[in-house]
Amino acid sequence: MSKYRWIICALLFFSTTFNYLDRQVISYLKEFFCSPTAQGGFGWSNTDFAYLTSFFTAFYAGMTLVVGWVIDRIGTKLGLALSLIVWSVCGIANAFVGRLLMMHIIIRSAFAVGEAGNFPASIKTVAEWFPKRERALATGIFNSGSNFGAMIAALFVPWCMIYFGDQRGWKMAFIFTGAAGFLWLFFWFWLYESPGKQKRLSRAEYDYIHIDDDKTVVETNDDKAKVSWWRLFGYRQSWAFFVGKFMTDGIWWFYLFWLPDYLFKQFDMTKAQVILPTFIVYGVAIVGSIYGGSIPMTLIKKGMPVYKARMTAMFLIALAPLLVLSTQYFGDVARFGHMASVLAVATICIGAAAHQAWSANLFTTVSDMFPKKAVGSVTGIGTTAGGIGGVIVQLLAGTLTDAFKKNPQTAYLIMFIVCALSYLIAWGLMKALVPRHKPITDL
Repeated sequence: MSKYRWIICALLFFSTTFNYLDRQVISYLKEFFCSPTAQGGFGWSNTDFAYLTSFFTAFYAGMTLVVGWVIDRIGTKLGLALSLIVWSVCGIANAFVGRLLMMHIIIRSAFAVGEAGNFPASIKTVAEWFPKRERALATGIFNSGSNFGAMIAALFVPWCMIYFGDQRGWKMAFIFTGAAGFLWLFFWFWLYESPGKQKRLSRAEYDYIHIDDDKTVVETNDDKAKVSWWRLFGYRQSWAFFVGKFMTDGIWWFYLFWLPDYLFKQFDMTKAQVILPTFIVYGVAIVGSIYGGSIPMTLIKKGMPVYKARMTAMFLIALAPLLVLSTQYFGDVARFGHMASVLAVATICIGAAAHQAWSANLFTTVSDMFPKKAVGSVTGIGTTAGGIGGVIVQLLAGTLTDAFKKNPQTAYLIMFIVCALSYLIAWGLMKALVPRHKPITDL
């Protein structure tokens, strides 16, 4: 049997890498953006930066509502390519708008429109190219590109600021990261077609991809299909996914955009000192993403039904972030000295890894319950819910860090409590909405 589906997974991994590399640039520029103009910075406040990330998150959320629906109609090949072009062009454009906050907000909002297409297209592609037993693992692998992109940003953006100097470095960071994505387009158009059209795919692998599809659901070889979009809101399965995304997506946004700021304020780290711990956090998250995606496959092989295996895995994963409650205890320099930063980062590593493991399984619940032709639409709507949750978390972080300027430890204590408890609450609500697996067959 051929293994072409894993080449497709690799393409999704790299598109997600570029997606998060471009997205993550601003978190490593926050210190420069918020430094006084007398020192060459932009003079923004923490709340100004929170507005920037919140507008990005809001537009990202709003557009996924539409983009997932569009991708279900134009297909994943064109949909994902257009998304990458838009976000790459807008990423480069960020380098040419000066210090005006409103201009950055406008460009970053347009950037979010492009970025919104990556996950609906990728999840739809996984549903088309992988059997249910492998979907969480495939999702975990491509989703780990978000961590790989963040790791590259953790090294590359500070290097730009050091090598080119602050006044040129922030511009070069936007230009280089935005331009890098165009390399991916060549391989995407060369290697990708839907399974029914892909000549490099063997019949044995094609049959394996569809081995555990619901026999009551008739799928076509075309990845373009019309879905009654409004009907999706009438299913409890849709709301279970929406709730899961709303409750937990914002936690990852917090880790992405506020981790460097936390390290600056909690441990007085410099730009260079922040690189290693953030690099480690995102590296550990890769392990969580891939391992978390493999847990349901192990349970399924032991005879557990797909949805039960998925929810069991998610419950176990939801327990891990409870360790984040101890972050500020271990981060007390007076108590643990130079080891405080190591211990605090270790708990954050667990939280980040758990989120990625959770996300790999949460995304896959869509293709467990819905026919492939509706996956892009449901994923898009759910990602919108996640984006709304992300906006709330961003604004909360900005408000708290401004309110507790003299004691940022308190602000971050509150944020870590939110990070720790969100997953168990989300799992309970999802289980209440869909206590038993019931696939949708009437779309």
